[in-house]
Amino acid sequence: MNTRKPRRKLTREEYERGLPDYHDPTGGWAGAAPMYSALTLRLWLAALGVVLCVAVGVLWVTIGDMVWLGVVLFVVAAGLVIDFGWVLHRKRRGEPG
Repeated sequence: MNTRKPRRKLTREEYERGLPDYHDPTGGWAGAAPMYSALTLRLWLAALGVVLCVAVGVLWVTIGDMVWLGVVLFVVAAGLVIDFGWVLHRKRRGEPG
């Protein structure tokens, strides 16, 4: 039987202030500051990764003999596109970063 309370929906003001990292069990211990995500940096890195993975993947498929390496790079690029979309979603909802 699930006895946990349902989580309430966060407000836009709470997202704009930023959400601390709840994944670190020692985050608030001994004066350690909570961590915040650098969303803009993640956007830039994901975009750069997509461009590089697609470019190098196309080169491996067309010029190189290792087509499997090009396919691996295309899969990595697809993962980066998903990350890019998720970060955009978080920024639109108002999280700083």
